[in-house]
Amino acid sequence: MPTTPKNINEYIAGFPTDVQEILQKVRDTITKAVPRSEETISYKMPTFNLDGRHLIYFAAYKKHIGIYPVPSGDEKFREQIARYEAGKGTLQFPLDQPIPYPLIARIAKLRAKESRVQSAAKAKNNT
Repeated sequence: MPTTPKNINEYIAGFPTDVQEILQKVRDTITKAVPRSEETISYKMPTFNLDGRHLIYFAAYKKHIGIYPVPSGDEKFREQIARYEAGKGTLQFPLDQPIPYPLIARIAKLRAKESRVQSAAKAKNNT
């Protein structure tokens, strides 16, 4: 994308129809998982914020959908995401395979939990 999209609708519209459908479902999955989150564009990517903090980013590429950052989690969670890890804090979901929307929902919920913990720690340090 040569220019920064103004919103997530504009971002999604810049892709082929099949990818638009996936992006919209990723968006809906995150919105349902973290209903208090707010949409924006950051680093030219769809971004969800929670309580003034960047929560999760997603983006489409030629062969995959990227999700950033990866939350920490228990051993079972680490096993679930292992096949999608593509670098520090990055997950890649290949477009030629089924997108694991329930896993994306879990990622969003874990990120929200981490964000709440970070916000509480910051508030405690500021008192």
